[in-house]
Amino acid sequence: MLKSGSVKLAKQLAPELADLQKKGKKIVFTNGCFDLLHPGHASYLAAARALGDFLVVGVNSDASVRRLKGEKRPIMPEVARSQLLAALSSVDYVTVFAEDDPYQLISLLQPDILVKGGDWDTSSIVGRDIVEARGGKVYSLPFIDEYSTTSIVEEIIRRYS
Repeated sequence: MLKSGSVKLAKQLAPELADLQKKGKKIVFTNGCFDLLHPGHASYLAAARALGDFLVVGVNSDASVRRLKGEKRPIMPEVARSQLLAALSSVDYVTVFAEDDPYQLISLLQPDILVKGGDWDTSSIVGRDIVEARGGKVYSLPFIDEYSTTSIVEEIIRRYS
């Protein structure tokens, strides 16, 4: 059983988030592949959560990750990636999306705060227009360079091939 975070379909999550917002709670949204969870992800998600009351993580589906990262990815299936993220204390909700970008998901969930890692300039963050039109904020958080899924995969190949 997962801690307080849970994995939900977006259509189930949207009304729940709207109820929280009616109670004055700030919803933070971020997204990504999160293929191999590492300390950089954990730090980033904790920083994102600190910006509001609830953190929602949109996870790219397996098919979406393959389109974005290539046929050898993802390494971990979407169910496992979602469960690991939901188990983090900083994450309140996880939802999987099938599109290559989260624009439709952001449009449905209507978060108050949109966050991406420092490798994204705020002007190019997908969904920025939706969030800012509602008076929300968009942040690009510092990127922790020493961790990446690609570097982990490369190290595994170096050591074991």
